This record gives sequence, C-alpha cells and structure tokens, in this order.
Amino acid sequence: MVRKVLFALLALGPLTIGLHYLVHPPETLEFVLAALSLIPLAWLIGEATEHAAEHTGPGIGGFLNATFGNAPELIIALIAVNDGLTEVVRGSLTGSVVGNLLLVLGAALVAGGRGRLDRYSSFLSFGLIGFATLLLLIPSVPSWDGSDPDTDELAQVSAAISVVLLIVYVGVTWYSLRRHRTLHVASDEEIKGWSLRAAMGVLALATVVTALVAEILVGSLEVFADKVGLSEFFVAAVIVAIVGNAAEHGGAVVVAARGKIALAAEIALASAAQVAVFLIPAVALLSWLIDPLSLSLRPVEIAALGGSVLFTIAVLFGGNSSRARGALLLAAYVVVATAFFLAGDR
Repeated sequence: MVRKVLFALLALGPLTIGLHYLVHPPETLEFVLAALSLIPLAWLIGEATEHAAEHTGPGIGGFLNATFGNAPELIIALIAVNDGLTEVVRGSLTGSVVGNLLLVLGAALVAGGRGRLDRYSSFLSFGLIGFATLLLLIPSVPSWDGSDPDTDELAQVSAAISVVLLIVYVGVTWYSLRRHRTLHVASDEEIKGWSLRAAMGVLALATVVTALVAEILVGSLEVFADKVGLSEFFVAAVIVAIVGNAAEHGGAVVVAARGKIALAAEIALASAAQVAVFLIPAVALLSWLIDPLSLSLRPVEIAALGGSVLFTIAVLFGGNSSRARGALLLAAYVVVATAFFLAGDR
C-alpha cells in the first residue's frame, strides 16, 4: 500500500517542475510542492540503488547506496552553495544528523517497542559522529567571536578535515555499509527483479528530476521562510533536513513496526553516520567546483550534534529498546528543534 502511494506521488515532481516554468505559482506554494515531491523521489532513488546493488555486488553496491542514497541532500546542498546560502547548507547537514539520531530513531523505537539492539554497530556509528563533531570544532571555533565564517582560510581548513573524514569513512564503515545494505534488502522482500540497465536508467532519471525540484526548493526557501515567519536556518535544519531523508525515515519506522527493531536502529544510526563522515565532507570538497564552503558551524549546531550523540548513548547504553526510550529521543528532538528556532539566522 505504501509503495503504491509513493509511486503515485512521483507525479508531483514533473507537476512541480511544470508549474514552476509554465504557471509561476507563489513561491510559498512552490516550496511546499517541491518539499513534498522530494519524498517519493528520495524513495525511488533508494529503490534503484538497492536493485543496482544486487547486480554489482556488495562493494560497488555499498558505494552506490551511500552516494545516490544521499543524492537529494547532496543536490540541495550544492544548489544552495551555488546560490550563496551557506547557512542553509550547514543547517541542513547538521539537521540531517540530529534528525536521524533523535527523530528517526525515536519514532522507530516508539513504533517497535521492546527489543534488542546491536551495540557494536550502534556504538560504531556513535563514534563516527562524535569524531566528526570534534573535527568540525576546528573550523567552527574561530568564527564564534563574530568574525566571518566564510573566509578562504576556514574553507581550506574545512577541505583538509573533509579529506580526513572521508578516509575514516572508507576505512571504518565499509563493513557497516555492506551489512546495512544486506539487512535493508531483506526487509523489502517483495521488491524483486530490476535489471541493471533499468535500475541505472531509473536512477539517472530520478536524479535529474530531483536536481530540478531541489533547485525550485532552494530558490523558494528564502521567500517561504519570510512568509511564514521562520528563519532560513530553522527551515533548513528542520524542514529541509526532514524532507531530504523522508523516505528512509519512513522505512525505518515501518521496519520497526514489523518487529525488526535492530534493523530499524541500524538504518537510523548508519544514516546519521553517513551524513556526518561522508555527506558533509563530500559537500565541502565538491563546493570547490562552485564556491568553497566553510564547515564553520555555530555553537548551537555543535551543541546539537554533541548533545544528541551523548544523549542517545545514555538512552541506549544497555542495548535495549522500548517505547519510553523512543519517547525520550523524540522529546530531545523537540528541544533541539526549539533551540534551532530560537537561534534564528547568524
């Protein structure tokens, strides 16, 4: 049923693009339509990468999954870089990590109830996110005195730590990515049989449509934020971050509701770790092709990252899940979202 709804919603992408170029609707409406359009597109990209991985083997499959599974967020970030919206870029990436840790994992535990988690895999993800947070302090602290966070020097430092993060990503998460892919395919047993050519064709088409929709989303973000009275930072860190991961978020909750709580936790935590040690440095390095991006995060963003990791570790330290623990994580996300709202733009 859910897959049929998502297939039907794929029509939103072409509809949004057509309205943008032919009708020119209000930008607030464009933002809403673009945000909704990205949800089924993110799901379709995930489907295509899973099917392609069955033909390419676990190594290349893991690479495809990590690269194209984060395609909506990557495209949104690079378009925002091109438009000079550096705070939007940083906010959406920070919000994605925090959203996976607290919102997605919390919702999954509430849906799944009691169960046993894989402590090794969980703490590996926690370690990666914690390490990334510590490294991000290097380009972040110099701007906390009110100086410009987008200097060439900070962009160069950001590029250097991005290389370190990617090396750590390749060295530490290879096994975790393969394991995540295997479990995720097993949870969708009803999906069978795309050829490699069909999977790559769908992947290419979905990525192109995603790029066009993401351009509309970013182009209308400033007007949407102004019209609804929200800061661009809050819209990026909460709304855009949730939308970019919506399909995988929903997948984790559905898997948890089926009783596969360890798998659901794996999806949420592995996704958070991927953003921290793969997507963030990838955006920083690719930005040099457009306009070098500094990973100079604000104190509220560093506090949200570090605090979310420590709180989640405390809640899940025993390796057990429950609805009460999930509720605690959801409450923590509300606290972080409130902090983002109060922080406003830099």
